[in-house]
Amino acid sequence: MVAVFVGALRVDLLLGDVRSLKQKRGALRPVLAGLRRHLDVAAAETGGHDLLRRAEIGLSTVSGDHARVEQVLDDAERWLWGRPELEVVVVQRWVRSVDD
Repeated sequence: MVAVFVGALRVDLLLGDVRSLKQKRGALRPVLAGLRRHLDVAAAETGGHDLLRRAEIGLSTVSGDHARVEQVLDDAERWLWGRPELEVVVVQRWVRSVDD
């Protein structure tokens, strides 16, 4: 049987000059789209919905190779840290093997 590995990140972000929830959504939209496009991960805002300058995003990836899951999560973290409009506050990471 082939192993399946699931990896996830929960990232707490501080956004730049955001003065409304509409601006916040506008600032997060390209971040989430960039993660999906460049890294082929599932990504969504998962918390802090009613806070202006804070956001929690979650992303996940699946692979048959543990090292590949770790690499994708590393790349996602690096990509987020490199965004000048964001300040990464906390990152939590999980990688699990799915057994049948």
